[in-house]
Amino acid sequence: MQIISYNVNGIRAAMKKGFIEWLGLADPDVICIQETKAMMEQVEVSEIEAAGYHHYWFSAQKKGYSGVAIFSKQKPKHVEYGTGIEYMDFEGRNIRVDFENVSVMSLYLPSGSNEARVAHKLKFMDDFQTYVDELKKEIPNLVICGDYNICHEAIDIHDPVRNKKVSGFLPVEREWIGNFISSGFIDSFRHFNKEPHHYTWWSYRANSRANNKGWRIDYNMVSQPLQENLKRAVILPGAMHSDHCPHLVEFEF
Repeated sequence: MQIISYNVNGIRAAMKKGFIEWLGLADPDVICIQETKAMMEQVEVSEIEAAGYHHYWFSAQKKGYSGVAIFSKQKPKHVEYGTGIEYMDFEGRNIRVDFENVSVMSLYLPSGSNEARVAHKLKFMDDFQTYVDELKKEIPNLVICGDYNICHEAIDIHDPVRNKKVSGFLPVEREWIGNFISSGFIDSFRHFNKEPHHYTWWSYRANSRANNKGWRIDYNMVSQPLQENLKRAVILPGAMHSDHCPHLVEFEF
């Protein structure tokens, strides 16, 4: 089973850049999308269906903002829209599909673009941890894919010294994601690859992507009971539909 996570920075824009053709070539069983920036009715979903996918959307109430989706070849036995936590769900940041062997979540954690949003992000992180702690009791086989908007370690960011006071690499954020992993998750990419200079997001400024001056802020977090099923995890920087790139985790059941 192959699962891809991808912050597309606008699904309609990505589709105009060849996203559907790329999806056909990548051919994942499940793809978790973040930052759809669209309601389902605004998207040519017939193209997604023609590629062989069922599709499920959880959009922000504010148009053109945030939003998550999951496309899957197999029809899930259940779809959970949101977390039931109102302020999270207002911004369309969480959707989950349940299969027999595994449940897959698409998560879009807020960025800390200003002081107020940093405070919002920290509250979101704490409440999300509590939510997941309870969820794992019911669903132990859980994969939480998405844009966490946090670099965990110094090797996950091109310039850890200059960015140490920037949201996304603040000590409190790094501590949170470390604790999140310690609560029973595997950072699937780091499970297989310990090398630096592997990123999932690059600024549009200063030719950052061409110079590989990026951040690894997107993760496929895998709950501990699935460790023996992990087969590989890779970042796919060749896909160019967004300022992020997709990343894949593969399981054998």
